[in-house]
Amino acid sequence: MAPDKLHIYEKPNLRRPQLVLGLSGWMDGGDVSTGTIQCLIEKLSARKLADIDPEGFYIYNFPGSMELSSLFRPHTKIKAGMIEKYEVPKNQFFYAEQEDLILFLGKEPNLQWENFAECIFALCAQFQVKMIYFVGSVAGLVPHTRDPRLFCSVSNAELKETYHRYGVKFSDYEGPASFITYLTTRCSERGLQMITLVATVPAYVQGNNPKCIEVVTKRLAGMLGVQMSFDDLRAISDAFEKKLSSVVQEQPELADNIHKLEEDYDNEIFDSEMGELKRWLQQKGIRLD
Repeated sequence: MAPDKLHIYEKPNLRRPQLVLGLSGWMDGGDVSTGTIQCLIEKLSARKLADIDPEGFYIYNFPGSMELSSLFRPHTKIKAGMIEKYEVPKNQFFYAEQEDLILFLGKEPNLQWENFAECIFALCAQFQVKMIYFVGSVAGLVPHTRDPRLFCSVSNAELKETYHRYGVKFSDYEGPASFITYLTTRCSERGLQMITLVATVPAYVQGNNPKCIEVVTKRLAGMLGVQMSFDDLRAISDAFEKKLSSVVQEQPELADNIHKLEEDYDNEIFDSEMGELKRWLQQKGIRLD
């Protein structure tokens, strides 16, 4: 039986769908997690399938300064003395029947991780989902002129061979855990597989990052076997990069630091991902400097 917080609105003809999660919160730098899911929802004309009632999963009144507590409170809009909008977190599932895909767009829960996970697992059981993806992003030392790197963690070791072929790097990390890490650890005991894909986005770029969203959406679509056009995303991405590069050139110190980042990035790619080519060139006596 589905938990009381999970509300399913439709019973579409899905065969054995894959589930893709995107969450606002900790791992949504550049809006890449939520932006990628929103992009898929729009491009696939996905329809609403279900939602998770937010009550009890979030902290609304956090003690401390106004700057700190404002991060937790619901958003509201008041105009001419009238409340026009009062928004609590939304956690919504959408489905694309032709692609046999379920998409989840929500907010990382502050509380009751176990119960929130049970809602996700209940939906998986209802629609025979066996594979879950999470796409996220964190700030890193990557230049805006290069594609973000994808780091990966998996619920089952046998998945590593499959996703190594997609050019991802497997994560090495120790520190505070996310809800997604908790969910991943629970998957194996539920007979599910889960892969977490986290992009590194430029730390010096604030707000929505169209380029990173475009790159991650394209990579994810390839893994899912979903066909779609990316021309519109590429046009927005190119315009964003061009505008950002123009701003950077007006700040010489920042431009120098980004140039160093580009060199480090390119050297790492060449050393780690083109090692065989590098060795072949050296054997042929071709200088690399």
